[in-house]
Amino acid sequence: MAKNKSKKTKPKLKKSVSKKGGKANGVHALPKPSSKPWGAAGKALEGVRILDFTHVQSGPTCTQLLAYMGADVIKVERPGVGDITRAQLRDVKGADSLYFTMLNGNKRSITIDSKHPKGKEILDRLIKYCDVLVENFAPGALDRMGLTWAHIHELNPRMIVASVKGFGPGPYEDFKVYENVAQCAGGSASTTGFRDGPPLVTGAQIGDSGTGLHLAFGIVAALYQRVRTGRGQRVLAAMQDGVLNLARVKLRDQQRLQHGPLTEYSQYGEGIPFGKAVPRAGNDSGGGQPGWILKCKGWETDPDAYIYFITQAPVWEAICDLIGKPEWKTDPDYAKPPARLPRLKHIFATIEEWTMTKTKFEVMEICNKVDIPVGPILSMKEIAEEPSLRKTGTVVEVDHPTRGKYLTVGNPVKMSDSITEVERSPLLGEHTEEILTKVLGYSAKEVADIKTSGAITAPEKGRAEAA
Repeated sequence: MAKNKSKKTKPKLKKSVSKKGGKANGVHALPKPSSKPWGAAGKALEGVRILDFTHVQSGPTCTQLLAYMGADVIKVERPGVGDITRAQLRDVKGADSLYFTMLNGNKRSITIDSKHPKGKEILDRLIKYCDVLVENFAPGALDRMGLTWAHIHELNPRMIVASVKGFGPGPYEDFKVYENVAQCAGGSASTTGFRDGPPLVTGAQIGDSGTGLHLAFGIVAALYQRVRTGRGQRVLAAMQDGVLNLARVKLRDQQRLQHGPLTEYSQYGEGIPFGKAVPRAGNDSGGGQPGWILKCKGWETDPDAYIYFITQAPVWEAICDLIGKPEWKTDPDYAKPPARLPRLKHIFATIEEWTMTKTKFEVMEICNKVDIPVGPILSMKEIAEEPSLRKTGTVVEVDHPTRGKYLTVGNPVKMSDSITEVERSPLLGEHTEEILTKVLGYSAKEVADIKTSGAITAPEKGRAEAA
């Protein structure tokens, strides 16, 4: 038989050889591994410069994460007013609110009047200097400021322009969106709550902060691609899209529903028929394993004396032993998962009789010893006071010059060679002169002229309103 000449052979891979400032075999050459101690070789995004036009929550979440990773984030604010959240939900008179301070750590603040000719000149210089522009204005606002994609890219072809918007391209793209609107439009609210109650929004800010996380990921990917292409690009994170991504298990269930009932949902065991859309399922587990929130010792006076308990099949026998029902291990009505589905309400009520005799932490300790997955309902007070979260830098105490010490959430991503050092949020315009001189190269006389022009200072009326 003749040999198949068209048969492909696996190409041999050539070793990448580092070349100064260039490529090797089409792959970007890597430097030699650093000999510096772990955590002493600089931050992950050191050298990346972010022009931050964001405000409120979604955008600041993104830029604060980039700052935590070592990027130099320059926050542009309106003279005399600044980010609107500086004054929102203010708890200390005359000081920046926690709403602002907890979303703007590790940044520098410069005040610029974007409508002033000199202000426009400063912004153009910043665009030339920075790598990424991040904004979460209402649709079309950046263009109305004169900062169109064409203008930005003409000034700096390497600039990445990253935006948070409520909706992606389509019939709703010009609509404004806030946190709870995004949860409703992204499929979260319709699937959150109890079956016989209205849709509910979640306390986690999956619309704002969740979309900020998505945008940060997109920015880092665009920076990496730019190493290969040499040019910037636009990055869009729509809040509806971000919420849907986090609620994807419900889109999974929507498709499963076309082929029959969702057997892990408690309503199946209760004999309640399903409709055409994924229902609200209370505290049912979204992972296919039945679960519910149960009372623990002290629930009568403590609103958070509860625990989430999952009846995972591999540990069913351990559960039976713990709750004093060893006979359930062999009882045909309880031994196998399909048999348990119609009886989940009774099963969880029985488990709850046991959990009510112990604190949530005792339940957690006992269950984890036999691999039963449970989760105590932790209050924000308990989280704020948890020593382990302080030790890992997840909860950080920061000192502020006007409001004093406050708690903030540190970097949720821990890296062994890029150690986050959480710094306080900037005062309004705190770094204006520093940025003008040390970053943009303005002389002392030019800075004095800029101040006199009103391009970086607020009218007296604006200052009074911000106070």
